[in-house]
Amino acid sequence: MKKIINYFKESYYELTQKVSWPSWDELQNSSIVVSIASLIIALIVFVMDFTFGIQHISFGEFIWKGLLGYLYGA
Repeated sequence: MKKIINYFKESYYELTQKVSWPSWDELQNSSIVVSIASLIIALIVFVMDFTFGIQHISFGEFIWKGLLGYLYGA
């Protein structure tokens, strides 16, 4: 039981004294970067899905199913 108590004491000490936490400004900047990167990746995936999802039915007629339509459609 002593080892468990000692583990929690050392963990608390390390989290409060040794870890360098980012400032509020750093957190905001990081979240903006992550949001922009996520948006760019989502747009790239959408463009790929749109591009590969166009199917030719007959002359001059197309239908869009998306990439998952190719994979799971009949």
